[in-house]
Amino acid sequence: MSAPLAQLRCHAGLPGAQAPQHQLWLLPAAGSLPDDLPGVAQWRGVLARRETKAEDLTKTPQAMDLPSGGRMVLVMAPTAASRFERLTLLRKALLLLLEEKPAALAIVARTDDSDLARDALYVAWLNGAPLPVSKKKTPRALARIAYFGVGSTRDFAAPAALARANLLTRELTALPPNELTPATYRQRIRQLAAVQGWQIKEYDFRRLKALGAGAFCAVAQGSDHQDAAIVHLRYHPARSRGSRSAALVGKGICFDTGGHNLKPARYMQGMHEDMNGSAVVLGLLQAITELKLPFAVDAWLAISHNHLSPGAYKQNDIVTALDGTTIEVVHTDAEGRMVLADTLTLANRGDGKRQPDLIVDFATLTGSMHSALGSRYSGVFASDDKLAAQAVAAGRASGERVCVFPMDEDYESALDSKVADIKQCTMEGEADHILAARFLKRFTGERPWLHMDLSASTCSGGLGATGSDLTGFGVAWGLHLLSDWAA
Repeated sequence: MSAPLAQLRCHAGLPGAQAPQHQLWLLPAAGSLPDDLPGVAQWRGVLARRETKAEDLTKTPQAMDLPSGGRMVLVMAPTAASRFERLTLLRKALLLLLEEKPAALAIVARTDDSDLARDALYVAWLNGAPLPVSKKKTPRALARIAYFGVGSTRDFAAPAALARANLLTRELTALPPNELTPATYRQRIRQLAAVQGWQIKEYDFRRLKALGAGAFCAVAQGSDHQDAAIVHLRYHPARSRGSRSAALVGKGICFDTGGHNLKPARYMQGMHEDMNGSAVVLGLLQAITELKLPFAVDAWLAISHNHLSPGAYKQNDIVTALDGTTIEVVHTDAEGRMVLADTLTLANRGDGKRQPDLIVDFATLTGSMHSALGSRYSGVFASDDKLAAQAVAAGRASGERVCVFPMDEDYESALDSKVADIKQCTMEGEADHILAARFLKRFTGERPWLHMDLSASTCSGGLGATGSDLTGFGVAWGLHLLSDWAA
């Protein structure tokens, strides 16, 4: 489904005359350039003219154009840098090469830091495949990478799988809303399930209505297509028997008008990306599958529109969720927590034979989280302190940084309703990201649970490893989190 990654070929030794002329050299941290560096005299002159020292290459990569028409970029292994800082450094270095749209590039590892080499390949794959655009002239993709250093293609299978997963998430999120409707999205998911070997089950609008999923259907009823559904995907490898199992839940609102509480144009722009949480789950599930991780995963995707129509839900409606909770509707633009409520209930129930040991949901849920953090972190809520610590550790390990927010019980008094079991939200909007988490927690059955509010799903100019505004945030974090949790 997603664009193929650049083909990798590994070589021992140093690049020769036939090597790609766009080259990234990874050097060990040092106070001077190595004497055997190709063009070392010219490089020393370049650094002198730019008033830069060799050790500054641990923070700022430098590029030199070659007489052959190529370009050479130098970077030194950063010392005492976080994973985020390492990925950011490599992204800046590789974009100096990729901005020239080369068909091939070389990565030359002159350092013993094998993690730096893996990260460099990951960043090259991630940014070498352009996102889909509807232009006559499409961007040229990076076709080949020649790697010079220790390691074979098998050693780089994990960063390749993670890059494909992130790319899938960003490609789906980038699709325009007339191309990615709930119906066409479900069709793409079926195709992906067939390729990956996932079991798939779709709870369409009629079935959800019959089951009593009133919270989901309240949002979906605004569309006259009735193509909304909760899609359940299963990855249960044979060797997962007896292991822990996780449920991943993703918000998949293909376009969010705000409903009767219509968004102004400024805030409706980009609302085709409101399905990003479901795309993160798909990317994460694909990576888990390709890496053949030995634990069971169920994915639950809440796919719908939030449209404005005579049949759309409205303020002061009272709807009954799948678990029997009655909800007073306060604002129709708080639709994400409505569709997630019934999806979390299904995820918590499992397949009737096995319930999950952990639930993790991903959603572009609240504007207040973006106000709190901006677009460089995402916020998480955890059902206990141990999970919160694991979430932060996964953020450090993956380079996708998260901040844990409080979710104390006394916040929920703001959601007390005089006419229903709970209010959907408040009109004041104060601490809405926290109130949304308290609302969702009611539908998790007190199971271990993490909620990620994806304020970093887009970041102007890129973030960490990713150079596009769409970041794919959550895929790498989720892979680290689940791998450590399952172990």
